[in-house]
Amino acid sequence: MPKLSIIVVSYNTRAETLACLRSIKKETNVSYELIVVDNASTDGSADAIAAEFSDCVLMAETENHGFAKANNLAAEHAKGDYLLLLNPDTVVLDHAIDKLLNFAEQQPGARIWGGRTLYDDMSLNPSSCWRQFTFWSVFCRTTGLTGIFPRSPIFNAEAYGGWDRSTQRQVDIVSGCFFLIRADDWQTLNGFDLTFFMYGEEADLCLRARRSLGAAPMVTPDATIIHYGGISETVRADRQVKVLRAKGELMNRYFPVWQQPVARLLFAAYPLSRYLFGRVWVRRGRGETHRIWHEVWQRRQEWVNGFAE
Repeated sequence: MPKLSIIVVSYNTRAETLACLRSIKKETNVSYELIVVDNASTDGSADAIAAEFSDCVLMAETENHGFAKANNLAAEHAKGDYLLLLNPDTVVLDHAIDKLLNFAEQQPGARIWGGRTLYDDMSLNPSSCWRQFTFWSVFCRTTGLTGIFPRSPIFNAEAYGGWDRSTQRQVDIVSGCFFLIRADDWQTLNGFDLTFFMYGEEADLCLRARRSLGAAPMVTPDATIIHYGGISETVRADRQVKVLRAKGELMNRYFPVWQQPVARLLFAAYPLSRYLFGRVWVRRGRGETHRIWHEVWQRRQEWVNGFAE
C-alpha cells in the first residue's frame, strides 16, 4: 500500500502536465501512487500521459468536471495514507514531496500542509497560501490600499504582505496547487464542496477543517516547487469572474451576517476601482488590464452574490 496518493488534474496542459509528472518521478522517493484525472482535454493530453506513464492511474474523462469534482473522483480511488493535490502546471524541485510529507509527520496537529512556490524564473510566487478573505481585505483592495502598500501585513493582509515564505508558518489557507492532507481527514470533510467548480474550494475546505477538526494549516519553505499559474485559463476576464464568484460564495458562508451588506457593496466596486486606476496608467503609456477589469465589472451580476441565484 502506498504511503501517499498524488492527484493531478489536467485540462489542456499537455506539455506542462508531462513535465510535472516527470518531475514527480525524478524527485520523489517515498512510496506513492499517481492518479491523473484528465478533464476532457482536446490537446491529446490523455493519450500522451498513457503512453509515457503507463504505471499511473489515468482517469480520461469525457467531460470537464472542474477542479473540485475531479479531485473528489480521484480521491475515491486513492489508497495512500495521505493525499497530495498537485497542479499540472508545477515542477517538483529537490525532493519537495518527500520533504513536505516529512514536515507533515513532524507537525501532525496542522492536519493540512503546503510548501513554497516559485515562478519559472525562480522568483517568489506568493500563491502557496493566503489569509482568510475578510471585510478588511475587501476594504483594502477596493480602496487601493493593498496596491499602494503591497508589502504591508496590515493593508495586504490576505496575501501576507511582506512575508517571503522563507520560514515555517501557520496559515489560514493552503493553496490547492500543492496541498497535503491525511486521507481520513479528507473523508471526514467529504472532500471539496462541489458548489465550487474551480477556485475557492481549498479555502472552503481549510476553513471547514479548522472549524470541525481543529486544523491549523502550516507551510514550510523546505518543500519548494515551481508553479506557473493560470495556464489552462487563457481568457483573463473569465478567470477573474470565476475567482470573484468563489469569493462571493466565501463571503456568503464566512462573513458575519451584519457585515455582508456593506462588504458586498465594496466587493462589487472592486473591479471598477481597478478599471479607473488602470485608465490612469494607460494615459501614462503603461498597462492594458483596465479593459479586462471593465468587462469584469460589467459582468458583476455573475459573481457578486457567489453561487446564489
